[in-house]
Amino acid sequence: MAPPMRLRSLFATQVHEASLASSRGWAELHEELLDLCLVMAEEDKAGIEWCRANHYPGYTSYGSINDLPQRFPEFATLKRLLDKQAAAFAKALNFDLAKKLQLDNLWVNVLMPGGGHTGHIHPHAVLSGTIYIHVPDGASSLKIEDPRLAMMMARPGLTADAGEAEQPFVYLKPSPGTVLMWESWLRHEVPANRAQEQRISISFNYA
Repeated sequence: MAPPMRLRSLFATQVHEASLASSRGWAELHEELLDLCLVMAEEDKAGIEWCRANHYPGYTSYGSINDLPQRFPEFATLKRLLDKQAAAFAKALNFDLAKKLQLDNLWVNVLMPGGGHTGHIHPHAVLSGTIYIHVPDGASSLKIEDPRLAMMMARPGLTADAGEAEQPFVYLKPSPGTVLMWESWLRHEVPANRAQEQRISISFNYA
């Protein structure tokens, strides 16, 4: 009698998901961060110009401000919270680190209705992620792409009962306070924002 077949799950792609929404002090910090994001979108002239030159559909501080935790105590508080999340994720990934990961950069995203962000990775970083500040009804999910996709060639389609781990794309729907984090080589995108309001988030890299 032949031994029973078994499946081994290899080369798993881990995504860290957590929420700060119920943590102490988050309600106040959330309001302060929301206000700061909106003020920056109106007053950061260099960032507005960068968005115009690079056809960004809304506002991002990515090309203009690289020291938010040093400028604003609210972002310094957020950094401390994200540092804990990054450390927990690195531990779960069994990273052998000579020193702990450091926040490399942190930037605001205010995505207008109809705007999106095409598929990309974050070179020169170890972990990347986003914390969500304002997620109106109809706002985009985060679309994660199977890193093997380009090598699947003749792979058939999937049956209706295929699980999340077998899908070529997975859509992660956040709420305000949600933290999503992944290894920086993982390709991801933000589909078009179908909400009638701005979708506001803060993205980051750890190196």
